[in-house]
Amino acid sequence: MFKVDVDTDLIADLYEAGTLGLIEHDGWVEAFFDDRETALQFGEPSEAPDVDWVQQTQDAWPPLLVGEKFFLVAPWRTEPTPEGRFRLEINPGQQCGTGQHPCTQKCLEAMERIVKPGHSVLDVGSGSGILSIAARLLGAARVVACDIDPEACVDFVGSVDAVRSNSFDVVVANINEEVIGRMRPDFDRVARHRILSGFQNEDGEWTCLVC
Repeated sequence: MFKVDVDTDLIADLYEAGTLGLIEHDGWVEAFFDDRETALQFGEPSEAPDVDWVQQTQDAWPPLLVGEKFFLVAPWRTEPTPEGRFRLEINPGQQCGTGQHPCTQKCLEAMERIVKPGHSVLDVGSGSGILSIAARLLGAARVVACDIDPEACVDFVGSVDAVRSNSFDVVVANINEEVIGRMRPDFDRVARHRILSGFQNEDGEWTCLVC
């Protein structure tokens, strides 16, 4: 059994490589593999004790209350959904978007305020589809997810530049500052409400722009 420390952005790659389990820390994860050669793809591995990493990984994803309306859970959790909340079920082994990152949580909190029943919502850079699922739970009548990664949870492979102007009530994107800045004119063009996240303010705090 071998352990390697890696960036949280690589979670999907770790699962694809066959990791036995993950333990998430602040901005990084411990990943475990049967063989040293596979672990070497992600850094310098070290030997790890023989532990039930599957169970430990599952225990590392407890339910999470996000905002005022969401109850974020992994598929294997059996805790009942608190009254008045939506059960938002996401598999941490999927594409980016587990709900644990502050940017994703800020997007969800903003969606609670902005997305209304009957709205149309465009999810750009959908990843795991967590924001699309949240939009449906909030009552959106039409939700379209897009991502340049064909393995993501999408309705079409591509991005906001392929979308007709003024065709959505809300566009939500949790990507990064560089991409958000480059695509900002398209975000403004396609929807009257924008929820944009994935970047930090001047104090280094993760933030979400609602406009």
